[in-house]
Amino acid sequence: MTYRVGVGEDLHRVDDSRTLVLGGVIIEEGPGLAGHSDADVLLHAITDAVLGAAALGDIGQHFPPSDPRFADADSADFLRAALRLAREGGWELVNVDTTVRTERPKLATYVPHIRARIASIAGVADDAVSVKAKSGEGLDAVGRGEAMAATAVVLLTR
Repeated sequence: MTYRVGVGEDLHRVDDSRTLVLGGVIIEEGPGLAGHSDADVLLHAITDAVLGAAALGDIGQHFPPSDPRFADADSADFLRAALRLAREGGWELVNVDTTVRTERPKLATYVPHIRARIASIAGVADDAVSVKAKSGEGLDAVGRGEAMAATAVVLLTR
């Protein structure tokens, strides 16, 4: 068997006028995030990790923010498309490990639902998805509550 690891990162500004979508889950207590699509920082990071592991470029190449077709798009569709492209190259997702950096909202109560949603989108078992949350400790844009960031690592096998 052959394995490949991919890393994805994303960062979005906070936008209180939008609804927060994180890992495909709507979180009413927000704040929302600015972006061309639904601005799901977590699914964007996972999508980039899948594309990177399969050597297929990055999310901006496949779903450019300049393209009006992707305005307010569901980021779950981006992840599904990336996984489809990876499968066409003979790759299958083994697992995904993620970290979300945010000051608000606190994510502990949402993590099980986010994990289940990502697993459902990706077609893997819940225990193949890890979601962790960290605060910014008052440092940088995340710590000041101005942005939310996510990092994802995926393992693909062929």
